Amino acid sequence: MTFNFYPGAKDCFKKLTILCCSSAIPTELFYQLSQTCYNIQSLNIEFDAIISNGIEDLISVQRNLKLFDMTLCRDLTFGGPTSIILSSLMSKIPNTLIKLNVYGRDNYFLLSSIANFSNLQELNLSFDHDEYFMKLEYAIFPQLKVLIIPKEYPRNESLIKFLEINGKNLKEIYISEVTGYNDNSLNLAIAKFCPNLKKLSVGIECKELETLKIIFNNCKNLESIKIWCGWKFLSEKEALETFAKYSQNIHELILYHQFKERFELLPEELESFFIKWIDLKPQKSFSLVVVNYDANSLNTNDENIEIINKYIKLGVIKKFKVTDFKDKEYNIF
Repeated sequence: MTFNFYPGAKDCFKKLTILCCSSAIPTELFYQLSQTCYNIQSLNIEFDAIISNGIEDLISVQRNLKLFDMTLCRDLTFGGPTSIILSSLMSKIPNTLIKLNVYGRDNYFLLSSIANFSNLQELNLSFDHDEYFMKLEYAIFPQLKVLIIPKEYPRNESLIKFLEINGKNLKEIYISEVTGYNDNSLNLAIAKFCPNLKKLSVGIECKELETLKIIFNNCKNLESIKIWCGWKFLSEKEALETFAKYSQNIHELILYHQFKERFELLPEELESFFIKWIDLKPQKSFSLVVVNYDANSLNTNDENIEIINKYIKLGVIKKFKVTDFKDKEYNIF
């Protein structure tokens, strides 16, 4: 396949800004793209068993690459030549990059390269192993605003050191939503080192309710919080009561039911929450979202829905939504 065979092809590809492809595309095709496509802003490559040499040619000529998505497939053999090829490829990425997503099992050999992207604003790392994050723990990302680690998170000491260095600039944090791992020392570190957060997804165990209070007190700019409910985490009642009493500028509460709810929220408990909210925060409304996994979540009780509808009419709730894990607006994976 040669683009020159098609009238106007060169002009068309000169304007290309988004490219999604497989690493197995023939080298010649990547080479031809590298002769015409200099202004790709979003590049998504799925790396499988075959990695074309031409990928480096294409990446090395980019002048304005902003987003790079890497998916490391399960049939990709790690170690040896593969690690060398991918590390070399990462070294070709221009420092215009502001958003990096790396999905896959063994991406540890890429972490040292990631530390060079000083202009990153959003970093999304999907791990199956946690011990290699130390390659990044002392990295400085002065522009980093969003940190997403959806699966197994790094060792606490490494991630806490990373937050100590970079946390002040962070606006959004989503840690381990897929697996539901949590740690109180990490939550306390978020409260200490990330005072400017606007969005947070957090797993607080029922015996660690004081930590949520500390987060509300320290992170005064929080606008949206996703609180995990069920299993060992807070019940809806605990989440709502703490939200009413200690939240400051938050206008969206997301009750995230990844696990089975231990206690059903009774209508009188829900009514009590709204009365307390109005008493503590008159004239202030908020959005309530339930991401539903469990049959015991508050929306399954008809009386609760009647109460919610009442407070929608009163202007206390500006938005109420029940959704599931397919809703990309409320799920980062």
